[in-house]
Amino acid sequence: MLDYEEDIRKYASGLEQTKIVSIYRNIPAQLAKENKKFQFNKLGKNARSREYTGCIEWLIDSGIINACYCLNYPELPLKGNYDASKFKLYYSDTGLLIATLDEEAQEDLRANKNLGIYKGALYENFVAEAFTKQGHGLYYFSKENSTLEEDFFVRSQSELIPVEVKANKNSSKSLTALIKNENYSDIHHGIKLDAGNIGYANQIYTFPYFCAFLIKRYLRIQSEM
Repeated sequence: MLDYEEDIRKYASGLEQTKIVSIYRNIPAQLAKENKKFQFNKLGKNARSREYTGCIEWLIDSGIINACYCLNYPELPLKGNYDASKFKLYYSDTGLLIATLDEEAQEDLRANKNLGIYKGALYENFVAEAFTKQGHGLYYFSKENSTLEEDFFVRSQSELIPVEVKANKNSSKSLTALIKNENYSDIHHGIKLDAGNIGYANQIYTFPYFCAFLIKRYLRIQSEM
């Protein structure tokens, strides 16, 4: 058992500790899915959101996990413009994500650099951690009956900026669609984080992953220009 799970059982007195640990353990599998929206039915056959909401809030308040909420519509303001029942969960420390994997998967990551099905999850968790530590709220967008989905959003004083995290150097279809669609009037450019170098093309700024920790500075410089 992980030390963190022991801490949960120690400090979550009076709460349903088994459910809290179940959520904690289930996050990697949920992030590895194509649809990363947290699904309660993956916790158990008869699991219902109302039974787990308090447990998730406890994990968030304890600083163990971060919640990323689905925007109702990609526009400003962000606060109040999201569906509290639709969210993704990330660990507050990416090391926790790796530690939660089985030993074989951990060894594969460290020794062989084989990220496998967790590749996208690891990069997204890393970015979510970086954004939270800079004071950004976590928001994403997924359009129903469409392939349009964006990983994160940040904002300047007057602009909403979609942020896409790529585990490869493929094109950013959703990012491009958001920028070009005139219905999304608060969006004028986007940010892509990948393994490449710094660049700019088609209203998309590309930064290497580690620059996620510099987004707040970037936004401040942009506002001063």
